[in-house]
Amino acid sequence: MNHSFHIPVLGLAYSVDTPIKVAKYGISSVISIVDDELLERLRAYYSESVGLAYQEIKEQEEDARARRITAYLNLVQRLVNEQIDELHQADFSENRTIQQYFDLLPDLHPLKQQYALWESMPSGHNKDILKEKIREMILPGSIDVNIMSKVDKINHGKDGEALSEIYSDASAAVRGFANSGLQSSLILSAGMNPRLYAYIAELPAFLPDSQGSFEKKITLKVSDYRSALIQAKYLAKRGIWISEYRIESGLNCGGHAFATDGFLLGPILEEFKANKQALMDDVFPLYKLALEDIGLEIEQVPAVRLTVQGGVGTTQEHQFLLDYYDMDAVGWGSPFLLVPEATTVDEETLQNLAQADANDFYISNASPLGVPFNNFRKSTAEKARLQRIAQGRPGFPCTKKYLISDSTFSDEPQCTASRAYQVNKINALKAENLNPEDYQKAYDRIVEKQCLCEGLATPAYLKYQILKPRERSAVAICPGPNTAYFNKVYSLKEMVDHIYGRINVLQGVKRPSMFINELELYVKHLSNYIQENLPDIDHKKKKYIHKFQQQLVDGINYYRSLQDRVNQVFGESKAAFLEQLTNYENQLKPLIV
Repeated sequence: MNHSFHIPVLGLAYSVDTPIKVAKYGISSVISIVDDELLERLRAYYSESVGLAYQEIKEQEEDARARRITAYLNLVQRLVNEQIDELHQADFSENRTIQQYFDLLPDLHPLKQQYALWESMPSGHNKDILKEKIREMILPGSIDVNIMSKVDKINHGKDGEALSEIYSDASAAVRGFANSGLQSSLILSAGMNPRLYAYIAELPAFLPDSQGSFEKKITLKVSDYRSALIQAKYLAKRGIWISEYRIESGLNCGGHAFATDGFLLGPILEEFKANKQALMDDVFPLYKLALEDIGLEIEQVPAVRLTVQGGVGTTQEHQFLLDYYDMDAVGWGSPFLLVPEATTVDEETLQNLAQADANDFYISNASPLGVPFNNFRKSTAEKARLQRIAQGRPGFPCTKKYLISDSTFSDEPQCTASRAYQVNKINALKAENLNPEDYQKAYDRIVEKQCLCEGLATPAYLKYQILKPRERSAVAICPGPNTAYFNKVYSLKEMVDHIYGRINVLQGVKRPSMFINELELYVKHLSNYIQENLPDIDHKKKKYIHKFQQQLVDGINYYRSLQDRVNQVFGESKAAFLEQLTNYENQLKPLIV
């Protein structure tokens, strides 16, 4: 990698074409391949924009989902390759893109130093030789893809019969990536799916070649070491190697929030740092044996990368994660939502984000998956949801069905954000004859669900003016709470310079460190859990609460000891950091009493 940061997946649409925008600068990013309709429509849009022939892959065609994904990824790769070819031929003195390529690099990067040397040299043979050497070092950022492993609906044919499991949503998406020309990573997130993992093991694209290299790698997004080890062993026994463990804060991130049992990011990173070699030592023998069973031999342990993301906001935090925890790269997600050169955000949402304050970002129960979800009060989707409730028509028409899961009122699963489900659920609630207060609480929980399948895709349709008649224009967005501190629209150069400490876009902004912000989110999460469960608290819930609280206390003590061992103060004074630890520790005590 030419950069020490990457741009993680951002919803369905927000990073769907980010590689086309930033890979030419050596910046790696991640495309969601959950929504094949979105990818197909963007393939049509970009094909027309650059004058390429386009032949539609219709939804009813054989293996359409996988083929659509393959076709879009191949188009993205083609466009990026053409951009890099242009840079390889470009005049260093005249071409603005190649100058930006070098300008964005970290100051101590060898390529940037070589370019500076070239600029200082007098014209002549040696300068020409150095230029050709530099050209060879210009590489694109990686074009990685992401799926949520458990978003894996079984699909049906025209006759209504269930199709083979290889045509399930997740399996088809993986096949689409495997059949593409990309040499990059599939990022698996949101938990373990044994059926999907078994299918991945059947695809040769994920096996090593004779030199032990991979055409396509697997990255596992995890929020704790134990989960990483369990899934790595499970996959290794099936001949699949994890090339990267992408460690993400459970709550201090965008999208769905998967709260750990009170484990904070710092202690989790410390555990990965201490056990990286042990992890490989545990997993490699299982992997080697599995490959031998299919006639492949491997002697050298494949490389493993550790990366981290979730709430990073300053160059001090970025560098601390790289240096102290030995991370290979750091993910910067939500701040890039405010960088139009990097992400795809419609204009109204972009301005709403830039003008928002901390109260506009909150963890909600809006996701039909039943997992806490980072929400934005000023989103047009949230406004549309409230408007439908006020009109007496809560819920949304369900067209894409990616998140269907509940079979309470139908033989076929329904989405809990759908109009059909919510009507039935509200009628059932009325039959319970609850008192007004309890009824309202239950009613609010039902209608809080948001249509994410359409809402998270719509910004691309608005941005590129390809919204179809009668399609909803409401935009859902799931920024992390860290977004509150970034209060304007930024250029790509501004954001990258901020990451590397060349400028500070948060000058004058009062912002606690990422570790303190995460701790606050966990204390709030525990408090909300206790309040919600007080009416029917039992031994199991009490045990969970005490475990959660103890992990938070252990995490606070870890951060105190960390401050004794390092000089880094995460952009704030050491006294302020320790004072905030004590403050949240004191907030925990009455929760348990």
